Amino acid sequence: ACARACPPSCSCTPERSCSVLCDRAGLADLPKEFPCEASAINLEKNRLRFLSERAFGTLPSLKSLSLGHNNISFITPGAFKGLTNLVDLSMAHNEYISYLHTRTFTGLRRLVRLDLSDCNLFNIPDRIFIEQTALKELLCFQNNFRRIPGAIRGMENLTHIYLEANKIEAVAYNSLLGLSSLRYLNLQENRINVIHDQAFQDLVQLENFYLNDNLLSDLPGLAFKGLTRLKMLNLGGNQLTNVSNTWFSDLVELEVLYLDRNQLVSIEEGAFENLTSLITLHLNSNNLTSLPFRVFQPIYFLGHLFLFKNPWTCDCSILWLKDWMENYKLVRDIPCASPSSVAGLDLSMVVFAKVNGTCIDPSELNLTTASLEVLSTTENRFNSLISKLLHKELREEMGNGTESLRNETLL
Repeated sequence: ACARACPPSCSCTPERSCSVLCDRAGLADLPKEFPCEASAINLEKNRLRFLSERAFGTLPSLKSLSLGHNNISFITPGAFKGLTNLVDLSMAHNEYISYLHTRTFTGLRRLVRLDLSDCNLFNIPDRIFIEQTALKELLCFQNNFRRIPGAIRGMENLTHIYLEANKIEAVAYNSLLGLSSLRYLNLQENRINVIHDQAFQDLVQLENFYLNDNLLSDLPGLAFKGLTRLKMLNLGGNQLTNVSNTWFSDLVELEVLYLDRNQLVSIEEGAFENLTSLITLHLNSNNLTSLPFRVFQPIYFLGHLFLFKNPWTCDCSILWLKDWMENYKLVRDIPCASPSSVAGLDLSMVVFAKVNGTCIDPSELNLTTASLEVLSTTENRFNSLISKLLHKELREEMGNGTESLRNETLL
């Protein structure tokens, strides 16, 4: 029956689950009818421009409808009436869709996944999803949103929201209210420069959070309070200069943290102390010159630490990190920017000498090593320095004695 009722220019599968394939068929208008038992219809990459009311008739078995990559510019309210069991609707890559009516999705009460990505939407009406209480995945990336759509508030079954590559400028305190089941939130590549206090307070199930490549120069002190299920947080590619010791205090299950490609110059003591599940930390491509032991204690850290592309000062304050590199082999590529005696060398190549158990900075000794030959030279330099110091003390003592003898002779 599926094959017999197949529209012209389309192909239909004869299996029990009837799929209607009309993609790349050059269609400027919808076929007049589809097989009643159709479970999936693919109309991608055609030239469709308009969807009228009840455009697909009544298709009670339809679960999936793909309308991506067309020229659709207007969708009549009620266009999807009759598709009462539709679960997945894709309208992605329709660059002429700039407006959606409040009743665009009327009748789609069982919709679980909606793809509106890469259209030309500036906003969507606040009540557009009033019937879509079952919606779990909403894809709206690559549009022109300047704010997070108010339509998603209170949608307690949403688990995934994709809003990357828009023009969103702020996350208000009420932007994400009621999203208690959300596990994935992507806000990367926007223009976010402000996050209000408690903006994420309802995201208690969130596991993956992308805030990278925005314009953030600071965050509220308790920005991520309550996000105890968070596994991955990406704050890379922003304008942060400091890492506060209050930001991550609740993130006890965090496994991956990206702070790369910021302008970090300092990290507050205790900033990472509660991250007991951390596996990977990205601090590369910042302006960090040192990483004091009290700020980051590697004994609790069991994964990978990325520190390259920072202007590291390879002095005694970073000796602990060199020792850790050698012991755990989980961090590498830490090029020294200063002192000049070791500039351009990797930290792993720098020798830190000790006198009476006290570390001596390479700037004082000009010590580096890459081989046994260089190590021998290093030892010679060290011995030479000690000899010079002892010789200097001896000369001073002799000078003092000569001066004393001269004074006694004059008397």
